[in-house]
Amino acid sequence: MSRDTPIHSWSGSYYVNGEKRWVSGKLSLTRTTVRFTSEQSRDALASFPLSRIVEIKMESSSFIFSALTVLEQGNVKHWFGSLRPCRAAVYHVLEHFWRERLLSPSEAQAQAPLSKGQELISLVSGAQRRLADTGKVLNHQGEQFDNMMQGLDKIESDLGVADKLLSELESPPWWPFGKVPWRSQQEAKAEAAAKALPPRGSGKAQKVISSIPAVVWRGEASGELKPGSLTLLPSSMELRDVSGQLIHRFEREEVDDVRVHNPYEISVRQRFIGKPDVCFRLISAKMAEALSVLEVQYKKKVELTNDYTAFQGTPSTTPGSADSGALPWGAGAHGLETDVPVEVPAGDLTQVQLHVLQPTVTEAEAQELKQMLLQLKSLALEAETELERQDEALDVLASSSERATMSIDKHTRRMRKLL
Repeated sequence: MSRDTPIHSWSGSYYVNGEKRWVSGKLSLTRTTVRFTSEQSRDALASFPLSRIVEIKMESSSFIFSALTVLEQGNVKHWFGSLRPCRAAVYHVLEHFWRERLLSPSEAQAQAPLSKGQELISLVSGAQRRLADTGKVLNHQGEQFDNMMQGLDKIESDLGVADKLLSELESPPWWPFGKVPWRSQQEAKAEAAAKALPPRGSGKAQKVISSIPAVVWRGEASGELKPGSLTLLPSSMELRDVSGQLIHRFEREEVDDVRVHNPYEISVRQRFIGKPDVCFRLISAKMAEALSVLEVQYKKKVELTNDYTAFQGTPSTTPGSADSGALPWGAGAHGLETDVPVEVPAGDLTQVQLHVLQPTVTEAEAQELKQMLLQLKSLALEAETELERQDEALDVLASSSERATMSIDKHTRRMRKLL
C-alpha cells in the first residue's frame, strides 16, 4: 500500500497566489499528505504533509465566496474553493485525519525506516491485538450462550408448571385433593429453580468491544457529514455524533452487508423490501481497529470492493517506510549482505559493509519478541479453552432444546385431549 494512494478526493479549485487566479482540479487526501492536482495540466499545485498543518478553517474569500483554508508551517496559507459536495464535508474529513495524526503516539517513529527487529515486533504486535479482539468477541459470544442456557432452564421450569396444571386438570373428579401427591417434589424443585433464575429484562448493559472516532454520513453519496464515533457491541453497531447522541443503531442480525472501500472507509447497509435501504458510510483514521472486529462478528457479510483491491495493490513508493508492511523478507538495503566476506578484517570494511554485518535483531528486541510471543501463546491457549467450553455449551443447548421441544409437543397433545 502506497502513501500516495488517495483515501478520498473532492473536486474543487485552488488559489495560486503567484498568478492571482483560481485553478480547478482535484483535492486528494492520502495517509500522510494533502495534495491538489490541476485538472488541465495534471500537475500538483500544492502538496504538503499532514504533520506540517497548523490550522484548518472555513473562511470566505472576498467576504462572499466560501472557502476552506489550510495553514502550513512557515505561515503558508492554502485556499480551496468550490469544493463538492460541500465545504463542510471536506473540512470534517481533513480535520479528522489531521487530529488523529497529531494524537498518534508513534507518529514520529513512523516517519523513520524500521529495522528488521522493529518490523518483527510490529508484526507480532498486530497479531497480538488481532487475537485480543477475537478473544473479546469469543468472550461476549460465551456470555450469550450462558444467557441462552439460562433461558432454556426457565423454559423447562415453565414446562414443569404447565405439567402440574395439566395433571390437575387430568385428575378424576372424585379425587379429593387439589394436587397429585407424586408430583409435589417435582413441583417444589421447579419453583426453586424458577426463583433462582434472574427475571427477564434484567440483563446488564452490553460491553463495548471497540469504539473509534469517525466521520459519518447517510447514503452512498457524500451528503451531510458529521464527526462522531463508531461503537461495536456484541449484538449491535452504534453510530453516534460528537455529543454522544445516537444517530443510528444496527442490530447484528439486521446488517446485510459491510462494504470495505479502503482501509479507512466502509459502508454498512440494511436492506428493505418496498422502501429505501438504510445505508451509512464511515471514514476513520483508526478503521483498522474496527475492521478486525467486524471480520469476526459479521464474517461473510464483509465485502471487499474493487476500490479496496486497487488500494491494496498499489506498489509502495517508500520501500523503507513503516507503512509498507508488504515487503518480502530480505528485501531492501540488506541485499549486499552476501557480498561481504565474513573473514575480512574490520579495518578494511566500509561503513555500509559494517552496517550490513551488524545483527538485524538486537538482544533487547529479541527479548521483547520473546515476551510478546509468550503472551501470544497465552492468548491462543485461552481462546482454545473458550472455544472448547462453547462447544460443550452448544451440545448442552442442543439437547436442552430437543427436550423442551418434546415436552411442548407432549403438553400440546395432552391439552387437545382435554378439549
